[in-house]
Amino acid sequence: MYNRFQYISQGNSVDEQLANISQALEHGCKWIQLRFKKATSEDMETMAEAVKKLCTEFGATFIINDNVSLAQKINADGVHLGLKDMKISNAREILGPNKIIGGTANTLEDVQKQIKEGADYIGLGPFRFTKTKDNLSPILGLEGYQNMVTELRLLGISTPIYAIGGIQLEDVPAIIQTGIHGIAVSGLITENDNKTELITKLNETLYEPVNI
Repeated sequence: MYNRFQYISQGNSVDEQLANISQALEHGCKWIQLRFKKATSEDMETMAEAVKKLCTEFGATFIINDNVSLAQKINADGVHLGLKDMKISNAREILGPNKIIGGTANTLEDVQKQIKEGADYIGLGPFRFTKTKDNLSPILGLEGYQNMVTELRLLGISTPIYAIGGIQLEDVPAIIQTGIHGIAVSGLITENDNKTELITKLNETLYEPVNI
């Protein structure tokens, strides 16, 4: 079963990215998605190699956002692909059956498309407005997640779904009560001064028994 808590990296430079990722790992995060849209190819490769070593050291899963060729080159655990990135089926041909491939979705149709393509998990959002991403899709909120989970159950779909987009600590219990598998966060971790306490609380909340 996939970890219920993913950290999507932030930072305006290689040094900032690596510092934020290191801190997340040191304070208990076990799933890192490296996302650095403004990096040069050279910087991205250098950073990915460094993050892979860190994730190996801390026993964490290492996913690269969008860059399938880089994930293959450095043997990352997998990739996460948006709706406008490479098709998941094509990525699967390149990476093989054992790598993790996640897909972004905003609607039920998106979820079905990504799963049909072979996605191992779905990042579904946004939960609310977030500054992290440009050209934001329509906000889902708790009702959107609840409706989505209900529809997916009726369709017999059990692929892990992660809520994403502007999530705060106080949102997590209600999000998990909808039946969503887990959360993916960025600014919540990056901007917090007490990461150990925050990540401990997140893990405690995410792994409590859920009555649904």
